Amino acid sequence: MNLAIFTESLPPNTDGVQKTMSFLADSLLEQDVNFKFFSPVKPESGYDWADRVRKVSSVPLALYKEYKIGVPYFDNLEYDLDFLNPDLVHIAAPSLMGLWALHYAKRNNIPVVSSYHTHWVHYFPYFGIGGLESYGWAFLKWFHSKCLKNYTPTPSAIAELEKHGIPNAELWQRGIELDKFSPRLRSTQLRQSIGADDKPILLFVGRLINHKDLDDLVVAHNMLKERYDYQIVIVGDGPMRQELEEKMPDAHYTGYLKGKPLYEWYASADLFVFPSTTETFGNVILESFASGIPAVGVAKGGVGDVINHGYDGFLAKPNDPVDFAVHIEKFLADSTLLKTLGRQGRETAKKYSWSAINSRLIDSYKSVIEGQQIKKPFIYSKAS
Repeated sequence: MNLAIFTESLPPNTDGVQKTMSFLADSLLEQDVNFKFFSPVKPESGYDWADRVRKVSSVPLALYKEYKIGVPYFDNLEYDLDFLNPDLVHIAAPSLMGLWALHYAKRNNIPVVSSYHTHWVHYFPYFGIGGLESYGWAFLKWFHSKCLKNYTPTPSAIAELEKHGIPNAELWQRGIELDKFSPRLRSTQLRQSIGADDKPILLFVGRLINHKDLDDLVVAHNMLKERYDYQIVIVGDGPMRQELEEKMPDAHYTGYLKGKPLYEWYASADLFVFPSTTETFGNVILESFASGIPAVGVAKGGVGDVINHGYDGFLAKPNDPVDFAVHIEKFLADSTLLKTLGRQGRETAKKYSWSAINSRLIDSYKSVIEGQQIKKPFIYSKAS
């Protein structure tokens, strides 16, 4: 199998898409699948598959300057693709690069699949363009209807696509590295460094941006801080950082972290708090579970598919900071509950194996290719 993958996000980006694509690359190498990424970013040589990335010309994304949008029209990508001779094209986003890839595949009769990573249309109200949501969904329906499979991370995301008339949705979940995110990395020294050796630490990890619903966390914190002694740690960065530092000056802000420093903060916290309503999955929830800490999220989007309410965390009402605070308070008032649900979260994480998840995806790739081969007409030529 020869596979061409078009994605805007690979390392050194730090989002869920790059993580998903990185582990897919590892699985493809393990199963000896020939593949090439086409992306505006290229990882360092430390990755075993770094030489399989064709860098594409790009421009910064207007809303997030650290992200790049591929502009493939001047790079002669056809030469690389023709040399690869792909049996399948996988498009990770309906961007300019994704549209170019779709056109190339259709022009050359190559089957196309897509993956749905981000609820882009759900972001519209946060940027003052909520009135354009119907047009956004119409575009997504047009794009994804041209793909033979639309790989989606949670049942709720599949339901969302189906509600808007998008066909061929298939589950492609996310996994977790249990050897890296682990309760064994809990650090008393790290807790002491912020004066929290003897009080609970509430942890948030993610981009500091309005569509993570961080204002709800601020309101919940203001309700709880007068009654409970705890410390909030914010791992991540983004356009809301200065605003959050003004509204929650007592929180500890680390900026972006990766590797062992990130793993240690997860393991050294006591409760993960994540008010976002716009996730398709929520990798950070699995990371908290693997680290042995429970989570409070909201019953909307992919987070509601990952958290098992009452077993490894709680699900509050979406965009309801009062209810979010109520569920956090259950943990602050009961240290035994924290420990019990934290242990059970680790058991939940064990069910998400990247190897098994990506093996199912590769099998699906094969079925798409075989299905297209079967559909091609058999032409009998009588020998002269």
